[in-house]
Amino acid sequence: MEMTPAYDSLLQQLKRLPGLGYRSAERVAMHLLVEKPDTMPDLLDSMKLARESVCRCKICGNMAESEICAICEDANRDASKICVVEHVPDLIAIERSSAWKARYHVLHGKLSPIHGVDPEKLNLKSLQARIQTGEVTELVLALSNDIEGQATCHFIQEELVEDRPIKVSRIGFGLPSGGGVTYADSVTLRSALEGRRTYE
Repeated sequence: MEMTPAYDSLLQQLKRLPGLGYRSAERVAMHLLVEKPDTMPDLLDSMKLARESVCRCKICGNMAESEICAICEDANRDASKICVVEHVPDLIAIERSSAWKARYHVLHGKLSPIHGVDPEKLNLKSLQARIQTGEVTELVLALSNDIEGQATCHFIQEELVEDRPIKVSRIGFGLPSGGGVTYADSVTLRSALEGRRTYE
């Protein structure tokens, strides 16, 4: 049943967001338009500010509000060790676990030829540039435990690291087959990082 054109338009846009099905989108729309309409201006202002301010860190690909993110700017972080993740939520999940005190690199995906994702579509060139500085001594590949994740790990090892004296390990202990980093709890992530193994 159609309510009003404006409501239906908002509902359609909300349904496009990840994690929001029809019922969830309907609840959000009703909350904004009927139950708490006074919250709408602040929400719109925050969304506009985020759109205008948030960008990708030119070093690691994390969210930032300047050219370099807070993690890359932190002098207390070990720049010789990099934890490679697929997406920003993976980085956030690992940060929440407090198990990693070095740097990160966000690929924004993983290799998947069947879905048209080749190396050019991932944030690999900047990772290669970081490796080529000679400063990196260890890469921890915190990628999904699936075929695409394995293919991405293999590409990084063979095409980027090559024969450089860099220790390459991959988290895996505690992560189920086919599972990713974002939805793992802090204890599981800590175990996965502490139990990382050399990638071969």
